[in-house]
Amino acid sequence: MGLTGRSCAQANLLSEQHQMRTWYALYTRPRSEKKVEQELTRRGLRSYLPLRSQIRFWSDRKKKVKEPLFPSYVFVWVSPKERLNSLQTPGVVRMVGFDGTPAAIPESQIEAVRLIVQNDVPVQEHTYVPNGTLVEVASGVLKGVRGFVMEQRKQNNVVVSIKALKHSVAVTIPTSSLRCVDTSEASKEYEKGVS
Repeated sequence: MGLTGRSCAQANLLSEQHQMRTWYALYTRPRSEKKVEQELTRRGLRSYLPLRSQIRFWSDRKKKVKEPLFPSYVFVWVSPKERLNSLQTPGVVRMVGFDGTPAAIPESQIEAVRLIVQNDVPVQEHTYVPNGTLVEVASGVLKGVRGFVMEQRKQNNVVVSIKALKHSVAVTIPTSSLRCVDTSEASKEYEKGVS
């Protein structure tokens, strides 16, 4: 069965809206990240809350809990028209931005974090690293992830930075699994905020 003119127009409109969407970071009230993500999903908005497993100790027990990788932040994939809806979500304080303009986050940064979390790779918080030697993981579960290499105690840590948040996380990767990214390619990507 063929598409009618009206359904083609609707499909084109949906396609345009899809292409206009980008990732943004919402700053939330403390310890509200999970509720905010649930409410964004309920509103039909695509969101992402990276969680990592942590062992917490109490006086009588210890327990493995899931905590936000970036406390007080939830990522949301919205079009300009949907931004207001995301900002009206209970628990959201503001959208991260600069000079009153929301800061778009490249999908490659979200996907790098998603790969790290989904594969349960041990991750450490790291001071924000805005630049350095850009590398790409060439093999293993994190293949394709790009970040800056930092040597610590004779181990290579690949630091993945979310430029808009000024936050970074580090994962330890064997040197044999890394390849340097061409410097001209690296400077272009840094300007776009890809790394």
